[in-house]
Amino acid sequence: MYSCVVRSDEYKQRLLDFIDYAYSLKAIDIIPSKRGFYGETWRLETKDNRYFLKLVYAPEHKHIYERSFPIIQYLCSHGIDFISSIIKTKNGGLSSQFDDAILGIFNWIDGELIETDATKSPEYQMLAKVYSIPTNGIIIPHEDFSEKYAVKFFNQWKALKDNATILLLEKNHIKIKHRADRLKHFANLLTDDTTNYFITHGDAGGNLIKNGDKYHIVDWDNPLLAPPERDAWVMCYRDWAMDTFHESLYNNNIKYTLQKERLAYYCYQFFFYYLTAFLDAYAPADVIEDYINGWIKDSFAYADTI
Repeated sequence: MYSCVVRSDEYKQRLLDFIDYAYSLKAIDIIPSKRGFYGETWRLETKDNRYFLKLVYAPEHKHIYERSFPIIQYLCSHGIDFISSIIKTKNGGLSSQFDDAILGIFNWIDGELIETDATKSPEYQMLAKVYSIPTNGIIIPHEDFSEKYAVKFFNQWKALKDNATILLLEKNHIKIKHRADRLKHFANLLTDDTTNYFITHGDAGGNLIKNGDKYHIVDWDNPLLAPPERDAWVMCYRDWAMDTFHESLYNNNIKYTLQKERLAYYCYQFFFYYLTAFLDAYAPADVIEDYINGWIKDSFAYADTI
């Protein structure tokens, strides 16, 4: 899914005027871009170049987005060239504020978002290159192996007023409670384990762009110092994918074997992470139902055996 916001011509002109003022970029056109869930996204056209714009208005995501910019800049400074580089303001800022949103401007990457079995090898190879970047001194949030997204979900459920969504959650309450209990189990098991942490993306497979024979990973909004399982969990039920992930680690001199308990934790944690995102976005009940009983169930077929 992506954020689709309809804006008036007056809004777009104010945005273009601000970009001219803050970035010295004189646009000839601005076009909605179907990239990103949490933000309002655009492709900015100038006489000589294209740029990617992302504005985040949601209060609960603004600080997450804003703190990602120094980490993106850090990765670029260490030779990572398959991510969107930041366009700085004319005063050297990595981001800016427009209206009540955090605005970021990046170099545009041509191509289409794609995720197939065949894209897993290049995805994992790029992630392993990121893992090889030293993390000493970088300011980045750390994985805490908590139940916070399950807690947030149950609080959201209590506050719901949409009857269709309430009925849907009640129909699936046994399944949801089981996943919450399993999350609590693995959170308690792993809470003191802070070894083998790297800079992780969290949703690389859903943000992979292919252009010819080149691949890029975009949308580094929520990088986290965490174990590689944060990026590997979604394919944990497929042996060939885990073998490919391990091969990518080995080829980048990372001596680490994925741990099944960590994989299970992220299966349950991301279930609630995405579920809370749907509720934040007021997604309709049928969309939430497709999610609860859809693609993610394959990962639970693996996690429930651990």
